[in-house]
Amino acid sequence: MIEQPDKLNNQAILLASDGAYTEAIACFKRAITLDNSNSLLWYNLGVTCRDAGDLKTAKTALAAAYKLSPENDDIEETYATICLMIKDFDTVTAICENGLFRNPMNSHLWNLVGVTNFQSDIYDEAAESFEKAIYINPYYLDALYNLRDTYSVLGNKKGEHEMDRRIKELE
Repeated sequence: MIEQPDKLNNQAILLASDGAYTEAIACFKRAITLDNSNSLLWYNLGVTCRDAGDLKTAKTALAAAYKLSPENDDIEETYATICLMIKDFDTVTAICENGLFRNPMNSHLWNLVGVTNFQSDIYDEAAESFEKAIYINPYYLDALYNLRDTYSVLGNKKGEHEMDRRIKELE
């Protein structure tokens, strides 16, 4: 029987959905040996490694996916999120800048820029990024929560109360 990357990918997804991460990762790696230029295989490997708690391998796999398909929004956002989780702020910034140059209306990337700035104690810039995310998508709860918290740190009580009001409206 000849192994096919798409069949291995499907099998790996099923294994991962059952929590069999080790077996799923093995399937993805086998599929990648058969087709190492398939960004979807690298992406799925990265997401599965993330779910298994292996952020270092997840970052490596997502970096490969991103290199193959830098214009893919899902890959871009997931890669930036993994980098944020491991506090690689320079890479998060580079990914987000590239993505926002291509699509300045990507609210998720603006939110990631805001989180990066917030975690770097650059609160004014964090607030601006969250505000842009909310301007683009007024229903983006994560950005609303993040902006509320940033306003709280900045001592902007009026802004904080406004974000609480908007969050309650949406929930």
